[in-house]
Amino acid sequence: MKRWALFIPFGIFIMLGFFLYRGLFLDPRDIPSALVDKEFPEFNLPTLISSQAKTVNDIKGQAHLVNVWGTWCISCRVEHPFLVELAQKGVSIVGINYKDDNAAALKWLDDLGNPYIFSVDDENGTLSMDLGVTGAPETFFVDASGIIRHKHQGPITVDNWPELKKIWVNLSATAGN
Repeated sequence: MKRWALFIPFGIFIMLGFFLYRGLFLDPRDIPSALVDKEFPEFNLPTLISSQAKTVNDIKGQAHLVNVWGTWCISCRVEHPFLVELAQKGVSIVGINYKDDNAAALKWLDDLGNPYIFSVDDENGTLSMDLGVTGAPETFFVDASGIIRHKHQGPITVDNWPELKKIWVNLSATAGN
């Protein structure tokens, strides 16, 4: 066997190390959603407050932020007061309560305010899985036709809202909101 062949495993190790090192500096929020520019997935889930069934048709007709949240989520607690503020300013927000206890979720909304037009109970996480949710909070910007136009991972805050607001203004302007 030739001596240079002994260096093949070392070369593979160096290349693998380079890719792993490079991966340390990637932001997982930069991974685009496969659902952007696709229709919002079909669903039929009860709301938290009234247990009334809602479907994808209930989000069509106007632009919405569709926010995936849970009482167990620390970042959701950080985000929540700002969502309440946005809702008071006229931003239309629909909630997806992700794998949560209904009593805890209702108490949360009662104590901290309810920014949602409605919030569905996704107890088993089926809708969230269809959306490709990797964790909460995640927010989908959905146009009046029910098409997902943007996905934001992490909390929406006063710091990142100016950039996200541009997307929202575009969506709501085209929908006539």
